[in-house]
Amino acid sequence: MSLGTVSQAGLLLALVAAATLSGCGQQTLDNSQDVAAALATGGGSSSPQATERELPTFDCNALGERASSIEMLICQEPELAKLDQQLAEVYAKAGDKAVNEQPPLLKAEQRGWIKGRNECWKSEDKLQCTRDSYQRRIVELQARYHLVASTGPVFFACDGNPANELVTTFFETEPATMIAERGDRSILMFSVPSGSGAKYQGGDYSFWEHQGEARVTWGYGAEEMLCKPTTQDDK
Repeated sequence: MSLGTVSQAGLLLALVAAATLSGCGQQTLDNSQDVAAALATGGGSSSPQATERELPTFDCNALGERASSIEMLICQEPELAKLDQQLAEVYAKAGDKAVNEQPPLLKAEQRGWIKGRNECWKSEDKLQCTRDSYQRRIVELQARYHLVASTGPVFFACDGNPANELVTTFFETEPATMIAERGDRSILMFSVPSGSGAKYQGGDYSFWEHQGEARVTWGYGAEEMLCKPTTQDDK
C-alpha cells in the first residue's frame, strides 16, 4: 500500500470518527432537552425520593423504633407525604393569624390532631383513614382562620323568633365547609350529599338549606328548627 493510500484511509477514518462523535453529542443534547422538558411538565421518576415535595415534613430516617405505624405509612406513601406538606403550609398560615389568639389553642389542637391521626392504625383501611384525617384538618384550619374565599355572614331567624339567631359563613374549601354560630357556640360543619339543596354536618349538628330556608339541628337530641334568612334591616 502506498503512502498516499494510507493517508487517504486515515483521513477517511478521521472523518467517520468525527461524524460519530458529532452524532453522539447531538443525541446527548437532545436527551438533556428531553429531561428538562419532563421536569418542567412534572414528568420524570415517580419514586417517593424524586423530589423534596414528595417527602413529609418530618425526618423519616430519624423516626426510630418508637415511630407509629401511621408515621411509617406517611413516609411510604407519596400521596400522604404531599398532604403532610400541604397541611404544614396551611398550619403556618393559620399560625400567622393566631398570634394574638386567646387562649392559644392552635398548637394544643394540632398535638391532639396528631394523636388522633396516629389512631388510624386501628382502621381496616389505614391509608383512607389517614387521608381523610389530613383532608379534614386542612379544611378545618382554612375555614376557622379564614384562609380561603368565603360567603357571609348570612343571618337566620329560627322558629319565627328573631332573638333565636343563627349566623352562618360558607367557605370555598374542598370539601365545602361552613361555620354556624348560635349563642356562645361556633360549629364547623362539612358538606355532605343531599337529594336537593345544600346540607352540612358536624357531629350532632346539621344545617340543610333548601328553597330559601334551612332546617337546623343544634346538638344531640335537639328538635329540628326551621330557620329563615333575615337582613340587618329586619332587626
